[in-house]
Amino acid sequence: MPENKFQIASSPQFHSGMSTSMVMGHVSLALVPASLWGVYVFGWRALVVLLVSIAASVLSEYVLCRVSSQENSIADGSALLTGLLIGMNMPPAVPLFIPIIASFFAIFVVKWTFGGLGANWMNPALAGRVFVFMSWTGGMTTWTLPGRLGNSGTMDAVTGPTPLGSLKTGLMNGVDGVSGPLQLLAGEGVPVTYKDLFIGNIPGCIGEVSAVLLLAGALYLIVRKIITWHIPVVYALSFSVLVWIFGGNRYGSGFFSGDVLFHLLSGGFMLGALFMATDMATSPVTKKGKVIYAIGCGFMTFLIRFYGSFPEGVSLAIIFMNIFVPLIDRMVKPVTFGVAKVKKAKSKEAAQ
Repeated sequence: MPENKFQIASSPQFHSGMSTSMVMGHVSLALVPASLWGVYVFGWRALVVLLVSIAASVLSEYVLCRVSSQENSIADGSALLTGLLIGMNMPPAVPLFIPIIASFFAIFVVKWTFGGLGANWMNPALAGRVFVFMSWTGGMTTWTLPGRLGNSGTMDAVTGPTPLGSLKTGLMNGVDGVSGPLQLLAGEGVPVTYKDLFIGNIPGCIGEVSAVLLLAGALYLIVRKIITWHIPVVYALSFSVLVWIFGGNRYGSGFFSGDVLFHLLSGGFMLGALFMATDMATSPVTKKGKVIYAIGCGFMTFLIRFYGSFPEGVSLAIIFMNIFVPLIDRMVKPVTFGVAKVKKAKSKEAAQ
C-alpha cells in the first residue's frame, strides 16, 4: 500500500509559491529602512534595543521548542520578525529588561500558548508592547530627542515628549487662540512641522517615527503580494474621516476642520496600519472582512486617541479588533459551492 502523503491542516488554505520563511523574510526586509532610520536619529542605543528584542524573541522560541520537544521553528523567521517589531515599538532609552520581557510574553503567552505560528488570536508584538506599557509605563514613556547629521550618537541623554504626548498635555492646559495641533505644540514649546512628521525628525518609538520609510516598506509588500491595500487604506480613510469631522471641536473650530495629516503622520499610526493590522494570522481572510475590520480599527483608534486617557490608541485598537476577527470571518464567509442552489430547491419543494 502506498504511504498516505496528504497533509491535513486547518483552514483557511491558500495556494502560494512562497514559504512561511520567505514571507517573514520579506516583511522583515520591508521594516529594515525604518529601523535603520531610528538608529540613525536616536543613536547606537536604539540599535542595542533592536538587537536585544530580536535575540530575546529568538531565544524564547528556541527554548520553548526544546522544552516541548518540538521541531525547531526558528528558521521560519517568525520569531525574528516578532522581536524586530517589538524593538521598533520601544523608546530608544527603554531599560533593556522591558523589551526582553515583552519578547518572552509575545512568544510564550500569545504565540505558543494558543498553538504556535498562525494560531494566535492577536498580534504577538502588539500584545508584548501593551503588556510592558501597562506594567512599566515610566520606562515606556521616556522619549529621546532625535539627533542631527553627524551627532545622532550624542543625543541619548536628551529627552522630550512625543508630539501626541505634548498635544494631550496642551489640551488639558487650554486651547485659547489655537486653531490646530501644530499651533498648540508651538505654544507648548514643541515646534513640529509636517516635514518633521513625514521624515521622522520627532521623538517617538524607534521604528515608528519615519512615515515615508514605513510607506515605502508597505508598498514593497503590496508589490510582492505579501499584503493587500484593503486594510491600510480603509483604516486610514475611516480614521481620517472621523478626525476631519470631529477633530476641530477640540480647538473650537467646529465640525469638518480636523487636522487629518497631523494625526496620520504622528504616533504609531503608520507602523500599526501598515504592518500590525495587516498581520495574516490576526486579520480577516476575505476582502469584505478586511474592510469591516479596518473600519473598526479606524473608529477605535479615533475613539481612544481623542477621548481616552492615552495620547495614542493604535495598539489597543488593533488588539480590540483582533478579538472580532473570527466573528467577522463567519459573517462574511463565501457561500459553499452549491449550497445556495440546494436551499433554493428545498424552499420550492416545501412551497409545493
